[in-house]
Amino acid sequence: MEDIVCTFCGSVCDDGEFDVEKRRVKRFCRLGSSKFAEKERIKAPMVEGKEVSYEEAIDYAVEILVNAKHPLLYGWASTVNEAIRLGVILAEKLGGVYDQCASVCHAPGVLAVIEEGLPGGTLGSIKNRAEVVIFWGANPAEAHPRHGLRYSITAKGLLVKDRKQRKVIVVDVRPTKTAKMADIFVQIKPGYDYAILSALRAIISGNADVVPKEVGGVSKEKLIELAEIMKNAKYGAVLYGLGVSQSRGRDRNVENAIKLIQLLNRTTRWIIWPMRGHYNVVGAGEVPAWEVGYSYAIDFSRGYPRFSPAEFSAVEVLNRKDCDAALIVASDPVAHFPASAVKYLKEIPVIQIDPYPNMTTLVSKVVIPSAVYGIEAEGSTYRMDGIVLRVKKILETNYWTDEKILEEMLKRVEKLKG
Repeated sequence: MEDIVCTFCGSVCDDGEFDVEKRRVKRFCRLGSSKFAEKERIKAPMVEGKEVSYEEAIDYAVEILVNAKHPLLYGWASTVNEAIRLGVILAEKLGGVYDQCASVCHAPGVLAVIEEGLPGGTLGSIKNRAEVVIFWGANPAEAHPRHGLRYSITAKGLLVKDRKQRKVIVVDVRPTKTAKMADIFVQIKPGYDYAILSALRAIISGNADVVPKEVGGVSKEKLIELAEIMKNAKYGAVLYGLGVSQSRGRDRNVENAIKLIQLLNRTTRWIIWPMRGHYNVVGAGEVPAWEVGYSYAIDFSRGYPRFSPAEFSAVEVLNRKDCDAALIVASDPVAHFPASAVKYLKEIPVIQIDPYPNMTTLVSKVVIPSAVYGIEAEGSTYRMDGIVLRVKKILETNYWTDEKILEEMLKRVEKLKG
């Protein structure tokens, strides 16, 4: 099968080939290939460690959710838009909290976009037009291995035809694998992103005299060189990672970066975009945004959606012990959340929907295995640049899809709650 869509990282590569008999893929990176490799699966639905049917597991899960006063529905970054839509509706029906993986990674970027807007563009526009690409606090060589080949570093585009015509700059706190591929590596001190962005804005706006000799470990001469490269580019792109959104300053860092791009766009053309991780973490924010107006940390306990990241994100809800049940879909919070949040998660009934066993499976009262999208199920997903792609079904399976499981749960909830 050709033109297979990879459901691992935010690059969502759509040019793979799959050998059904040998179960091997071509053109995918090591991360994408691992997604398609055979691995341990959750064999059957389980309630308190005992194997049951899908219907029994769903009935038990719905009983927990309906009897809960304030359930948490979390995850959603590794499933399709059709399932996410049902999850948002389910959270509203239950009067619970909808939150997704971005609340512990790229959420500060969402807050910055609310404040400043986003001068963005597609990966295709970067491939075809960007003669300068800056990776700031991001390491795609390891996190998104084919990004550089297909879209940014060595990609052959319409106007930028080869690597010689593209200048790649990496700004990071340490030398990374991506930094070794760059033309210029700017090593900064941890937590000084905001100061360096401010210095660049001052230089570009003609106020270089206010910039000290050294900012965040970078000399003024180096900053002026970087500013000149940015000003003289016909088309440029800043692609930022968690090194910007999760360091000191967080959303203010991203706001400042957007303001830098806005300043550059007075005389040339620049875009800025986050390097998103999971294959549909963008959809986990976009779907609730066009359903109820917000991307994450949404509370429905008053009968209408309320957005407050400091109050309704999953970690905050768990730390305050403000939920009495949890539905985890396509995520593993036990492996990634702070110990205090995980401690409370162990004290409440947890329902997990996921294809694979993980740390959260160990604390879940109800475990419902699901089909793997892009392999055993089809649906729509967002690429990291907001482009929607349709993932294919290439193998038959007896596992139910996330969409089917959530649809059955929603039917039962509506029957019980009206």
